[in-house]
Amino acid sequence: MAELATSPRDAKLPAAVTELAEAIEADGGAALAAYQEPVGDHWHVFAMLPLAKVEATPYQRDLSPAHLKRMIEVMKKLDRFTEPIVAVYTAGTYWTPNGNHRRAAAMKSGAKMIPAIVIPDPEVAFQILALNTEKAHNLRDKALEVIRMYRARLEDRPRSTEKDFAFEFERAHYITLGLLYEKKSRFSGGVYAPLLSRVDTFLTKPLKESIEDREERAAQVERADDLAV
Repeated sequence: MAELATSPRDAKLPAAVTELAEAIEADGGAALAAYQEPVGDHWHVFAMLPLAKVEATPYQRDLSPAHLKRMIEVMKKLDRFTEPIVAVYTAGTYWTPNGNHRRAAAMKSGAKMIPAIVIPDPEVAFQILALNTEKAHNLRDKALEVIRMYRARLEDRPRSTEKDFAFEFERAHYITLGLLYEKKSRFSGGVYAPLLSRVDTFLTKPLKESIEDREERAAQVERADDLAV
């Protein structure tokens, strides 16, 4: 049974939630309430965060100028900000895996604070594809985000396998295509995605070994693309 919202300073709250609320206050924000969400009963903190300390995750897709412009126009027309972002706390910064366009639009609109659902679990920063369902990613967005997450996981957990992060990476061929999009921003990934999605699978070797296989797969696709031109 999910708990109703309560004070983030409540002594009955999990230590991680209390510590997160204290960090938010120390950073110049306001921890307004702590609550358990209704699906998994995980604890979240609803807060106002200082925009200067909120950033996109390092793995995030690039901002869409057209979407950002539209959001700014709507905010100005409504004269209000209506949708909280999702944020995770890491090393004095609040990363948003869901809400980067809203963050940028609020900043460009002159806001100093932003409402956020702050999650005391840094692993959520890697669940970008699962969280962003309202504005669909295109293939290039997904592939670039996945290869950026892959490199971060490679650095932090080199002995883990691709299958360990199957939920975060979503589809194996996004890794291969991500390597190609890093080299060629305008690569025609959509031409090869239908075939790759059928034959490309998550590797079970450690990431530090798998990356070499991934680079070879990407090179094979690139050679095929060069021959087709």
